[in-house]
Amino acid sequence: MILFLTQISFPNVSFAEINVRDDTNQLVSLDHPARRIISLAPNITELLFAAGAGDFVVGVVDFSDFPPAAKQIQNIGDHQNYDMELILSLRPDLVVSWGSGSASEKIRKLKSLGLTVFVMEPRRFEDIAINIEKLGRLAGSYKIARDASDHFGDTYKQLNKKYAGKKKLKVFFQIWNQPLMTINGQHLISDVIRLCGGTNIFSELPSLAPSIDIEAVLAANPDVIVVSGDEESRSKWVDDWYKWPNLKAVKNDHLFLVPADLINRHTPRILLGAQQMCEQFESVRRK
Repeated sequence: MILFLTQISFPNVSFAEINVRDDTNQLVSLDHPARRIISLAPNITELLFAAGAGDFVVGVVDFSDFPPAAKQIQNIGDHQNYDMELILSLRPDLVVSWGSGSASEKIRKLKSLGLTVFVMEPRRFEDIAINIEKLGRLAGSYKIARDASDHFGDTYKQLNKKYAGKKKLKVFFQIWNQPLMTINGQHLISDVIRLCGGTNIFSELPSLAPSIDIEAVLAANPDVIVVSGDEESRSKWVDDWYKWPNLKAVKNDHLFLVPADLINRHTPRILLGAQQMCEQFESVRRK
């Protein structure tokens, strides 16, 4: 069972001294709560709002569409190619980036220009709760952030209690089709699979989001195949698996889709995706 950490102790310091370590173990220091924040990933935008810092976000990247208020914020490009001059013109006192989702060379450039950068890389459920609190600390909205973190933790515990001890299922999780891509055991989505009583068949691969060939999936012969996406554009990915009728998941019609926004984004909404996936796994066990 995962030890879920929702209690974080911060020293009692004045607004003149805010020190928080990011997910790269770098100490991020501010001399006052951040009031002009740039988000370099849609999931970060969502987390900032969850932490009570939405009013302080002055720049976001493409697909920052939740909550709806995020759509009204200045767009500075996509998560890999953003407008450096525009970012500087917005005069941010904090830039929040996603470790494996943001362009590393541009992060180095932002730091070299003197900007304060906080890097996030959640790999477990508890990391989401912890990062919400840290963002609240940086933005001076800690009480709101703590309440959001506690709610997230309580919901997680309810799901964990409900699905603990369930029959294990071998799971293939597909995040892309050409090339065929999945996730390894260090990815947060693997934590969702474990929560629901599943085993990621590619958990031992070294890359966080590796490309694989179809033969590897056929050899592993999963009980369940889960595709992330939306009904309109990704349902074809599900249908493509029917080319392999002898695959256990196909033979038993254990092919499922989970909305990408609820499973690919490392935000509180991932628990909605987890709930959906857990219910899908339960339908397999009931057969």
